[in-house]
Amino acid sequence: MRLSPVPFGLSEVEALGRAERGQKPSTGSGKPFDRLRANGGFRGDDVRFAGYAAIFDRVDRGGDVVRAGAFGGVRAAGVPLLWQHGPGQVIGSVERLEEDARGLRVIGRVSARTAAGREAAAGLKAGALDGLSFGYRVREARGAGPRELLALELVEVSLVTHPMQDGARVIAVE
Repeated sequence: MRLSPVPFGLSEVEALGRAERGQKPSTGSGKPFDRLRANGGFRGDDVRFAGYAAIFDRVDRGGDVVRAGAFGGVRAAGVPLLWQHGPGQVIGSVERLEEDARGLRVIGRVSARTAAGREAAAGLKAGALDGLSFGYRVREARGAGPRELLALELVEVSLVTHPMQDGARVIAVE
């Protein structure tokens, strides 16, 4: 499966459809990346993934529910990819973010340049790690039990072992 940096392409739509039908995400063969490696687009031991960092209209384990539009035109530039929300554990980059009808879709790249990055990359490749989460500041919310998050400032996206939202998962790995 090929993950294109921009825009979200057919392969991401196929991956999302497979995940929604309960089929196992594809880990790909690496062949689509040969052209990128030859052009210096990324290191051979980096790992790219696609998934959802947030799912709309579902109560999370903390009693919050993110509503569609809460991320208000967020851009990937400057949003770090962290390991387990650790502020000193930058493990890669967020290449693409976009809200769709389901939630906040993410394409990210894990760099094997750090120990935490190598651990995360190995977990992704083995299928042992598939949780996604995000750090945020609340701009607008209403209610309690559940609290509705209406406007958020996205601070980071993290690969995690236990996401706050059960459906916030990696659905494709290259």
